Amino acid sequence: MAHQEEEARRSRVVVNTPTSQREVVRSEAVKYPEREGVSGGVLAAIVVGVVALAAIAVLFLMNRQQQDANANVASQPPQTTIVQQPAQQPPVVVQPPAPATQPAPVIFNNPPASAGTANSGAPNDSSTQAAIDKKLSNDPNLSSLGIYATVVNGKATITGTVRSEAVKAQVERAVRSVKGVKSVDNQIIIG
Repeated sequence: MAHQEEEARRSRVVVNTPTSQREVVRSEAVKYPEREGVSGGVLAAIVVGVVALAAIAVLFLMNRQQQDANANVASQPPQTTIVQQPAQQPPVVVQPPAPATQPAPVIFNNPPASAGTANSGAPNDSSTQAAIDKKLSNDPNLSSLGIYATVVNGKATITGTVRSEAVKAQVERAVRSVKGVKSVDNQIIIG
């Protein structure tokens, strides 16, 4: 067994009696056993060190997995997106000639001024087209989608590719809200 700590106390006591006076010396010794093992502070430091090492190991593994995922993404070729742009002019409609029994159709290039009062408030296709383009380009959610619209006789045809049905519906609502749009042909593809 190793060294034990010892503490000694001495005390002097004078005892007076009617017949005599005497001095008594008392000694006490207290022994403390030697402390064995690890103290609480050292144990706490070891636990903190182990937790810190475990955290560093977990972070290292997570970083390694992220680097592997990034390397896989970087090794894949970029996806190519092909966007078809619609023609700037309205489509040409070819109709077969009318049968000989019917009279030839009458074409008015410029309606008379008196007939224009019924349509005086309706915008033409080019101003409706410009309003749709402006609405789509001013909306931050729709401007980067690459949506194209053409207007013929108030019918707006919209084309392009979006990521979800919700975005497709949002584009259609935006186009329908433009003054002069009578109907919408939504040809947007979800991809």
